[in-house]
Amino acid sequence: MAKRDFISITDLRKPEILGIFKQAKVFKKKPFSKRDALASKSIALVFQKPSNRTRVSFEVGIFDLGGHATYLGPEELKLGVRESVKDAAKVLSRYLDGIVARTFSHEDMLLMAKFSTIPIINGLSDLLHPCQGLSDLFTIDEKFGKSDIKISFVGDGNNVLHSLLLGCSVLGRDIHVATPAGQGPNAEVLEKAKSEAAKSGSKIELTNDPVECVKGADVVYTDVWVSMGQEREKQKRLSAFSGFQVNKELLSHAKKNVLVMHCLPAHRGEEITDAVLDGKNSIVYDQAENRLHVQKAILLKLLGG
Repeated sequence: MAKRDFISITDLRKPEILGIFKQAKVFKKKPFSKRDALASKSIALVFQKPSNRTRVSFEVGIFDLGGHATYLGPEELKLGVRESVKDAAKVLSRYLDGIVARTFSHEDMLLMAKFSTIPIINGLSDLLHPCQGLSDLFTIDEKFGKSDIKISFVGDGNNVLHSLLLGCSVLGRDIHVATPAGQGPNAEVLEKAKSEAAKSGSKIELTNDPVECVKGADVVYTDVWVSMGQEREKQKRLSAFSGFQVNKELLSHAKKNVLVMHCLPAHRGEEITDAVLDGKNSIVYDQAENRLHVQKAILLKLLGG
């Protein structure tokens, strides 16, 4: 059987995503229900950048499924510096059954997938964060079922937003986005999301006005304004995002029981206030937990056969 990668949410169709959600729900209740699914299988975590949630959730998930995880961090492999992505992918394919990759460049992610003969799971690139996106949409379904709700994203047009756009469009969920001028989503990703939305019947609405975006929202999502690798641009970016902070004032325009999401890590006091992040409407830790359950379902689908 030909190997299958998970680089983008659009690598899966709606029935497959719903199947992953169904399995994740089982894993949440019965963590060891597929204890031998990855028995005798070894999976590497090849990371160009450090990680908390992605690393730990995948390592624990692989263990729960009976597999073995090998972590190759920024200093061990120095992917693309000490050794070319092509050579690393070819060699690791001889040792392993799968790779979870976390790269700065999306091009490196695509090269890993091109030259490996084993499944590659995108644990984050500068363009996409599909495991996060699926976990977020699973969390939203968990809270609201399949009811018609308003999902609003306020902040940077980054990899998290890209995967939310793609996930919502495949599943038929409407999404409203507010970004500062010049900080919107990648044009190619947006075009792909619009194409998927046309098939599923969902709507994508873009604005530069955060208040307009969150009016009547059931969910308000934000992420950092300064991502890893953008530290030199910090002051410029903070200035550009002035007025986009998710705080009590902004949330006063949303529904009374609006749920607040953030993929973490958060820069408290920048894109979100402590009062909101730690408040009763915050579900950020539910999101973080659900990374484990959803990623186990992804591992099972790609490697559990």
